[in-house]
Amino acid sequence: MKLILGCIADDFTGATDIASVLRREGMQVLQINGVPDNEKNYPLDVDVVVVALKSRTQPVQEAVADSVAACDWLMKQGVLQVFFKYCSTFDSTPEGNIGPVTDALMAKLNTKRTIASPAYPVNGRTVYGANLFVHGIPLAESPMKDHPLTPMRDSNLVRLLTSQTACQVKHINWQSVQEGRNKIQNLIDAEKEEKGVVWVVDALTDQDLIETTYGAADMTLLTGGAALAQGLPALYRDRQWTEQNATKQTVSIPAGNALVLAGSCSTATRGQVEAFLAHYPGTSVDPLALAKDEGEQQRLLNFIKEHIGKTPILVYASDSPENVAKIQNELGQQVAGELVEQCLSSLALTATNELGVTQLVVAGGETSGAVVSALHADTLLIGDEIEPGVPWTVMQGERKIGIALKSGNFGSKDFFLTALNAAN
Repeated sequence: MKLILGCIADDFTGATDIASVLRREGMQVLQINGVPDNEKNYPLDVDVVVVALKSRTQPVQEAVADSVAACDWLMKQGVLQVFFKYCSTFDSTPEGNIGPVTDALMAKLNTKRTIASPAYPVNGRTVYGANLFVHGIPLAESPMKDHPLTPMRDSNLVRLLTSQTACQVKHINWQSVQEGRNKIQNLIDAEKEEKGVVWVVDALTDQDLIETTYGAADMTLLTGGAALAQGLPALYRDRQWTEQNATKQTVSIPAGNALVLAGSCSTATRGQVEAFLAHYPGTSVDPLALAKDEGEQQRLLNFIKEHIGKTPILVYASDSPENVAKIQNELGQQVAGELVEQCLSSLALTATNELGVTQLVVAGGETSGAVVSALHADTLLIGDEIEPGVPWTVMQGERKIGIALKSGNFGSKDFFLTALNAAN
């Protein structure tokens, strides 16, 4: 099996998101968490490697360095195309990191053109007139405007990218996309600027994204949300880079105790917490008590020990924007976030090492990264989708642990319940 595609994701849930899309469409996918180690041998009998980074909220220079290092490793493995995956709500600040990372990857791959397409129609993310919408609401008017790390205050992707990238940013409108892949390719090929160009491409449907993928088929670098990747497996089969009738390998989720950890404060995750608590026990994290070292960590662990083996359990830091703001004002944004991440990742480590937990569901990109790092889950084999954009994965190595990493903004209200049912 030849490694064809290398994906670089700017957070861990985003990595499993694009991995699940590619697996659903018939490709074998391995996820590597963190910049790959040149001295380590990875099980590369797959079509795709997804490298999961924490670059979404890193300082710009660190995000660029990690992304370039991941790209360098992927190039050494002989990948034919690179995909820079970021969130479908374009999570970034005016300084980056999407633009600077895109610039650096273009330079590394010696290309002067790429596309930017974060649309994810099945999850309500669409792009029209270069403006990003979330369930029909402009991004800057959606709950993303209050995101604690990357508040989105502009819906126009051309303006957003222009503030971040050294490239010229141009737009392919929806009317052109409706004319199909040849029209898209012709628009791209007609651009003769010596300066690099990033094309923001409108998309309202999955078919729009597939046409975009084919229109940009000759690009060495693609950038966008996970849904942009759904057309790639068919494209690769058309080019005879992969087998026409490849079969997906079976991925079984280990049986055992289940723990749900929610660090995200998004509207979607808060609804999922509420739905879970209607059926199973849970307890909330008090960041102020953690900061004062008032035994909060031990209280949470005692709660897990009390219920483990009897029922699935939820530990959550999800809270309203108003309460989150109060906590951040008292502790500082970075300190508050790190306290919660350290708390939940420590609970995950103890639960899997000592309490028989073999099924972990984690909500929130930063929390997911912290949990995966604490478990030293260097590689994840991608299993079937639970819901669009979120698969079960299995940690590789001596211990097999099923892990579902969910972006804070993703999933139905019953997602946690659906995930646990799908594992058993």
